[in-house]
Amino acid sequence: MASTYDVVIVGGGIAGLSLASALAGKCTVALVEAEQQLAYHTSSRSARQLIPSYGPPVVRELTVRTLELITADDAGRTRPVLSPRSFLLIGDEETVRAEASGEMRLINHEEALGLCPALKPEAFSAAGLDTGSFGCDAPELLERHRARAEAAGVDIITGARVHSAQRLGSGWEIGAGQEGFSAGVLVNAAGAWADELAVLSGVEKIGLQPYRRTAAIAGVGHPLPEGSPMVAAADDSFYFRREGSDVLISPSEHVPSAAEDARPRPGDVERLVARLNTLTTLGIGPVRTAWTGLRTEAADGVPVVGFDAEARGFFWLAGQGGYGFQTSSGVAELAAALILAGPGAGNGPVSRTAEALAATRWSIRR
Repeated sequence: MASTYDVVIVGGGIAGLSLASALAGKCTVALVEAEQQLAYHTSSRSARQLIPSYGPPVVRELTVRTLELITADDAGRTRPVLSPRSFLLIGDEETVRAEASGEMRLINHEEALGLCPALKPEAFSAAGLDTGSFGCDAPELLERHRARAEAAGVDIITGARVHSAQRLGSGWEIGAGQEGFSAGVLVNAAGAWADELAVLSGVEKIGLQPYRRTAAIAGVGHPLPEGSPMVAAADDSFYFRREGSDVLISPSEHVPSAAEDARPRPGDVERLVARLNTLTTLGIGPVRTAWTGLRTEAADGVPVVGFDAEARGFFWLAGQGGYGFQTSSGVAELAAALILAGPGAGNGPVSRTAEALAATRWSIRR
């Protein structure tokens, strides 16, 4: 016998968990995750930085809302999710001006060197600074969502890969692992596997493309001081930030990938270390650990949040790209409102933000 819920969420990363948390107590919810642990893939491989000036306008709007929601939730807690950490963009003047947006302001060369003395003066000629950026305790945020969801009755099932899903009558019948589920709404929060889940469900895929993004933690001869900003190249060729007495580094690659448990490719981290040692005085040495996540994007680079155009009750929560954590609470708030209103509510999207993210928008398909 299938267990019956109002909503079944497929995917236990930051997208699925934050939505489960937002829906908890308002309807019956089950979350199913293919892996044995939650947040196993991209959500456990985050750069852990929320940057209000990063991304297209609707992403920046959702980032601001996410920061508001997390800040309110942090109040009175002994372990806050957010910690102030500025974001410094460097490069040539043309590229920095083109990439600076939102609350980022242009600063002079001397000010940039003062903020990050490890940069060699010849490494850049222009800089932008976002002082409203925050470091994010990703494990703490994930745990809060999980705990809030389960406390309000959400059933979370891990090790349950979806093997069947079909529209029957007024709802969906889903098979995952050894269990069956029945729900009025099926939420596709499957990350890099979102298009695969759509096809399995008899829904037209939208052409979501996963891209590789590698990062590593390495020792340094000259550690960055506490309070140092995260530093990124305006041409999106690297970023680095303090990680205790070590440094977190990334080549910021944007290489298409199949949906997989991605791993670093030989030479990628080593080449980045060599480059950063020519641009900084960090003295980067041994690589302690390295990983690769997948940033999955729609054709227009904007997340997809909303009911499918044709498949009634099939809800897309996918294509977050590199904006997953920084938009998570704002997106979950919006998605929960849309789901609770139902697929037949009104004559269209309920807001300008919903319209910009809608699965029905013309710019979404490749």
